[in-house]
Amino acid sequence: MALDILRSGANFQWYVIPLLAMVVYIYFNEYKKKNWKGIAAGLSLYMVHWLFEIANALIQHFTGHALWTVPTGTAFLLLVGVGVELSLMFSVAGLIYSKLLDDDPKKKILGMNNRLFVALSSAAFFSVFEIFLAMTPAFVWVYPWWGALPVFITVYVPFFVVSMYCYDWQPKTQMRVIGGLFAVNAAALILFAGILRWI
Repeated sequence: MALDILRSGANFQWYVIPLLAMVVYIYFNEYKKKNWKGIAAGLSLYMVHWLFEIANALIQHFTGHALWTVPTGTAFLLLVGVGVELSLMFSVAGLIYSKLLDDDPKKKILGMNNRLFVALSSAAFFSVFEIFLAMTPAFVWVYPWWGALPVFITVYVPFFVVSMYCYDWQPKTQMRVIGGLFAVNAAALILFAGILRWI
């Protein structure tokens, strides 16, 4: 079902436009405030998100079944496991959660570094929320062993750990990581989606 609507305009809805406008507004607002650290947190999570979605789509191509799919309910399916709405949400998730970080990168919460605490608690929230999504027809965990715990460990922990720690990295390191991930993602999309048509 997901493959049938992949990058088809048949289900397009106009609400995508104001959602995109809100994402642009959020980033422009942070740019005006010179919140470079928050922007880095947001973009780094978004780049990791795309890397994982490309990997999931390649799993679909090589095995016949992705780990997760979005078979319905989206205005535009970008890859087999991500609609435009989810992708726009992930584009600002790291920036939003960086607002929870303490000014002191060494401060502890419940005995844990606050960066790691925010990353793990955010990952846990997203993993638990995905249980609800998987109960709807709009989001499918394909394999019976693929659930909240594997999602927490293999997907959301990397998302938020990279994002929350990227917040404190030196600007050159932030640019290298974000730029490197962007280059890998762009090359993969050009090759696997554009040239080979695998995903």
